[in-house]
Amino acid sequence: MPDRSSAVSRRRFLAAAAQAGAVLAVPLFVPGRALGKDGAVSPSERIVLGGLGIGGRGQHVLGCMMDEPVVQFVAIADARRMRREQIKNLADTKYGNKDCATYRDFREMLARPDIDAVLIATGDRWHTLASIYAAKAGKDIYCEKPCSMTIAESRALADTVNRYGRIYQAGTQRRSIANFIFAADLVHSGKLGKLKTVHANTLAPGVRHDWLPAEPEPPKDEVDWDLWLGPCPWRPFNKQYVAGGWRGFFDFHGGGILEWGAHTVDLCQWAAQADHTTPVEYEPTPNGCIATYANGVKLVMRDTGWMGLGTCSARYEGEDGWVETGDTGRVELSAGARAEQRVFTEVGTSPVSHVKNFLECVKTRTPANANADVAARSHIVCHAAYIAWQLGRTLKFDPVKEEFIGDAEANRMRSRALREPWRI
Repeated sequence: MPDRSSAVSRRRFLAAAAQAGAVLAVPLFVPGRALGKDGAVSPSERIVLGGLGIGGRGQHVLGCMMDEPVVQFVAIADARRMRREQIKNLADTKYGNKDCATYRDFREMLARPDIDAVLIATGDRWHTLASIYAAKAGKDIYCEKPCSMTIAESRALADTVNRYGRIYQAGTQRRSIANFIFAADLVHSGKLGKLKTVHANTLAPGVRHDWLPAEPEPPKDEVDWDLWLGPCPWRPFNKQYVAGGWRGFFDFHGGGILEWGAHTVDLCQWAAQADHTTPVEYEPTPNGCIATYANGVKLVMRDTGWMGLGTCSARYEGEDGWVETGDTGRVELSAGARAEQRVFTEVGTSPVSHVKNFLECVKTRTPANANADVAARSHIVCHAAYIAWQLGRTLKFDPVKEEFIGDAEANRMRSRALREPWRI
């Protein structure tokens, strides 16, 4: 099974072969670009990348990846022919060739031994399963959020990535953006005093449980409807689903707490230095949840009352002050902390720094900023909060066993059945 260590060995072999060739086959001309001169990256040092289900957000991330000289994008897999052709055209135009391969079934792409890493930007329903397939195929993974649909998927994702020794980066890019780093550092430095409460900007939790009207199913090569649905329950085709209208339906979407909480609850976990754990109690509110950690710190998930600093805002309150920031890059501080004020220009939606972190970690084999363990626990918090909200009652939670205490109904909601033949 291919892994990154074999890629490193390949580099060493090619370097040795080039030296041997220079001795044994003089005169031998090797172009400077092939040796990494003139700012180019030699083929043996490149990260060969494939893509799964790349739409609007995925194209933005892919563009940032292809802007990095170390990346060579070679293949796209998508259940939709139009998307396959769009991404192939994007890559071929970028590289000035016709080399980008297309696949309807992502498993065929993952079987390629030359691909080192994959960008997964499918709909939410596929994120965990596609990541697990990729890890088992020896690929490193950058996966858009949310990374899982359930508590059980979160744990399976982290365990599989760790078992196969892969580098994983969740697309929760705010972990790599300066204003959010600054806000977390203020907490960690103690400049706000003992931490009391962290606030995560989430959305209204509710989703729909109905189906859209049935429409004629298109040819398989145009839209492979069965593959598009993947592990979700079968339902009749409707073009609105594949055009992005799947959001807001329970089978395809984890609700508003998860939608933004994948980012903002993650930020609060980070600020609270709780990446290794989760809250132990979840109390639902009309449009969110208040969770409590074992040390008494409160995590407030809410969709109102923010200061207008941009989407996906977060606020941290200590005994001696507070800080709030959001996607605009602006930061607001309590009076006593204003000496720490900084100006930031990178917006919270930018994946540039996060992509650079991922690529560096692929090369160095060190954990990424939003690695699988970090992502699993922040997502578990979101899922547990949503379960409490759906049931309308306060729930106790064991962070070690990752199960609710004394509530069989809540525990049954930690997972969802997967449609045949898909398995985690």
